[in-house]
Amino acid sequence: MSKFIRVDMATKNVATSEVPEKYAGIAGRALTSNFVADEVKPTCHPLGKYNKLIFAPGYLTGTNAANSGRLSCGAKSPLTGGIKESNTGGTFGQKMAKMGIKALVFEGIPAEDKYFIVKVTMNDVTIEDAPAEIIGMGNYEAIKVLQAKYGAKAGVAIIGPAGEMKLLAANISFADPESNIRSAGRGGLGAVMGSKKIKAVVIDDTGAPGVPIVNREDFKSAAKRFAKALTTHPVTSQGITKYGTNILVNILNEAGGLPTENFRRGRNEWANDIGGETMTATMEARGGKPSHGCHAGCIMRCSQHYVDKQGKYITSGFEYETIWALGANAKINDLDLIAYADRECDDVGVDSIDITVAIGVYMEGGVIPWGDGKAALELIKEIRKGTPQGRILGCGAATVGRVYGVSRVPVVKGQAIPAYDPRAVKGVGLTYATTPMGADHTSGYAVATNILKIGGDVDPLKKEGNIELSRNLQIATAAVDSTGMCLFVAFAILDIPDGFQALIDMINAQYGLSLTADDVTDLGKSVLKAERGFNHRAGFTNADDRLPEFFEEECAPHNTTWDFTDEEIDEVFNF
Repeated sequence: MSKFIRVDMATKNVATSEVPEKYAGIAGRALTSNFVADEVKPTCHPLGKYNKLIFAPGYLTGTNAANSGRLSCGAKSPLTGGIKESNTGGTFGQKMAKMGIKALVFEGIPAEDKYFIVKVTMNDVTIEDAPAEIIGMGNYEAIKVLQAKYGAKAGVAIIGPAGEMKLLAANISFADPESNIRSAGRGGLGAVMGSKKIKAVVIDDTGAPGVPIVNREDFKSAAKRFAKALTTHPVTSQGITKYGTNILVNILNEAGGLPTENFRRGRNEWANDIGGETMTATMEARGGKPSHGCHAGCIMRCSQHYVDKQGKYITSGFEYETIWALGANAKINDLDLIAYADRECDDVGVDSIDITVAIGVYMEGGVIPWGDGKAALELIKEIRKGTPQGRILGCGAATVGRVYGVSRVPVVKGQAIPAYDPRAVKGVGLTYATTPMGADHTSGYAVATNILKIGGDVDPLKKEGNIELSRNLQIATAAVDSTGMCLFVAFAILDIPDGFQALIDMINAQYGLSLTADDVTDLGKSVLKAERGFNHRAGFTNADDRLPEFFEEECAPHNTTWDFTDEEIDEVFNF
């Protein structure tokens, strides 16, 4: 990848250059986070002229390596006020890589009060007026309009009505191979894109040369070994392939770590009603697709097409975290209602974690009853209407808590805590507390080792070993997010050493390098240091690396508490 493209929305100037030397050796999250740390004023308003939005494929994105289709998006987050890297599937990142584009940077704010389309081809980058009919339109229909105009196979990155309203939990949605929706979901990057008056970025890779590989035979051999690791590990070849990420409902419920009724306890008696086994059986009975890839080359296929009783498509990428938040956490045991809520989040363009966790906060505040799925869905539909209620919800759980005077609000740095109780899965609790991203399970997925016993066995209910576990997984994750690989490859490479080595060997073969495992670790550390440095300059301190105080309560059934001291928490980033 050799092009570094900057689009200035204030002047409408597009500058294409060679990659700056300091970014030449990095990609994906390493590139987005270093760029934001270098070029974005840490104290700027996230929706103001000094913030910048960057898209960057990973090292291996666009190759024929299994599961190499991820794209990193970075900016200062309107939701947390800190740095943000949000990761997505879909076709966009692969097209960028095949076109030789290392990064797309969007900066400045136009004077005009209208929306634009940024069109990227092999020949140029143009800025056009957005079609009037797609303003305020849901993402599903808007993608159809854009692909009818620019080509059925065009890659699309788009904001929905929530991004146009610059709501703090607005995401950037990306078309997948079937023109359904994958999202850079967390942190409100859709609001940043909306502030720059970009309705969509359309990319056409016609004539793209493809990704150059220095040592093709070595790459082919390493890719084969890597695929073997993914197709032999039971999680990546069986568990999530058959049941999706929602396989975790019953697993976490059994472990006592499934947060129920706004994190009051870790187990409930009806979890199987919303679990992966029930979800898959429902899709099979209705003629849906229980297994589906979010981008070309995915062999884990943890996504799906969830359909209604008539076999009509409702949603895909129907993830455990969303199902948990509306299911166990909000006590809604109707999968269909949860699916319609997930679709509405995708269509309006909001983070389906922050919004669904916020529903639990609404219930905590007595606005709607616990377990009322229809009321929850109607609340989510208010976002599209732009009503005061909808705008409050569209800004996420922390905002809902402030507006309704609720003290039991599960957030860190303003971002909603996902689907694992930190008192019963202590490793991931440390990740929630300390990651620069705000509460984010994917930043250091200690659930793998705490609960699934992948990559070792660290007791989830005790302190011992969990500081080191969270630290090491956050370092590894920062590196994996830079490769362009789906994070779920970690399940296999944590258990199969040759799978990890094959990942390194592919990067070496592609670029003619000689990286070692230590180099990969050093990369992860450098990314985290850049992110922490940005947050420090933005005003964050160690005091922000803390969980809400209600986690001092006992969590049934194990009756454990969040008992790490401040000094122990601060050890996570002691490297």
